[in-house]
Amino acid sequence: MRLLLTTSKGIEDLARAELESLLSNLGILFRVEEKPLGVEGRVLAEVDKAFYTDEKGRKRELSVSAYLNERSRLLHRVIVEIASERFEGIGEEDPERALKRLEEFVSGLPVERYVKTSESFAVRSFRKGEHRITSIDISKTVGKAIFERLEHFGTPRVNLDHPAVIFRAELVGDVFFLGIDTTGDSSLHKRPWRVYDHPAHLKASIANALIELAKPDGGSFIDPFCGSGTIPIELALRGYGGRIIGLEKYRKHLRGAEMNALSAGVLERIEFILGDATRLSEYVDSVDFAVSNLPYGLKIGRKSAIPRLYMDFFSELAKVLEKRGVFITTDKRAIEKAIEENGFDTKHHRLIGHGGLMVHTYVIE
Repeated sequence: MRLLLTTSKGIEDLARAELESLLSNLGILFRVEEKPLGVEGRVLAEVDKAFYTDEKGRKRELSVSAYLNERSRLLHRVIVEIASERFEGIGEEDPERALKRLEEFVSGLPVERYVKTSESFAVRSFRKGEHRITSIDISKTVGKAIFERLEHFGTPRVNLDHPAVIFRAELVGDVFFLGIDTTGDSSLHKRPWRVYDHPAHLKASIANALIELAKPDGGSFIDPFCGSGTIPIELALRGYGGRIIGLEKYRKHLRGAEMNALSAGVLERIEFILGDATRLSEYVDSVDFAVSNLPYGLKIGRKSAIPRLYMDFFSELAKVLEKRGVFITTDKRAIEKAIEENGFDTKHHRLIGHGGLMVHTYVIE
């Protein structure tokens, strides 16, 4: 079985490592590939069947897709791949010709293996890149091809609102994927514990990627701009044994973070503090790890205030940080100046896709 797994751009290597760890626990043969056909934000896993023993001692097949949906912290979707193909030049083609190529391709696929005639289905599409066709065009065309093929085996049932089976059609650049979306209509990064939304909250998948980059080993951990609490909550949900602190300047967001932590069942594991990160040393004498989504752009209101904010914050951080910090921002110049002038070394830098932007991510010591 081939599984197409989606995640944020820039963390494919971390998602791959997580996948390899999870699949190793099943004791099955597998192969994992980052960026299949060169598509960013995608990981491909080829896996053997997995089995478990039930309470009566009987051998049962385990759904690997369900297992990953339940346990992954870095993935957005788990899709059972039916087929993938590169369509050279599809972006520049006349819409009618482009859709005809997709229709002919899908018409030749054994989609009947994935949906029973008694089950309803729908097509959800995703398109990224320069094309003369829309995602709605793709949904209609792929849906038509699937419907007409299924008619050879019975009477297909379409249910756009509550389908039993979701076909996912993705056109990214000139690469087309078709598969069965086992995750459903809500991406895995939309955590059920989130009852309060910060206006610029971090995706839970990216929060976990930052935690992976920090490699906390049980020491004290702080998010000095914790907002609605995504990073400390996700760390607590991982069973982290060290002290976890969330510092937030605005009471409204701090209360929201506490609500989220309560919803997640980890409120007692996190110390939430109302305070200003530019006076960090007033709240903690020392901390081993600091991880945060720094204010930038719309989050701060006045972009001109960012350089001073970063300089003041990293000056305070230098007084208390013992091991490692991980921070993301769009303001490359301001953070690099603040890091350098306050005596930190940048150990790693990467770009991560977040909210339609590629944000700079720094690991410092």
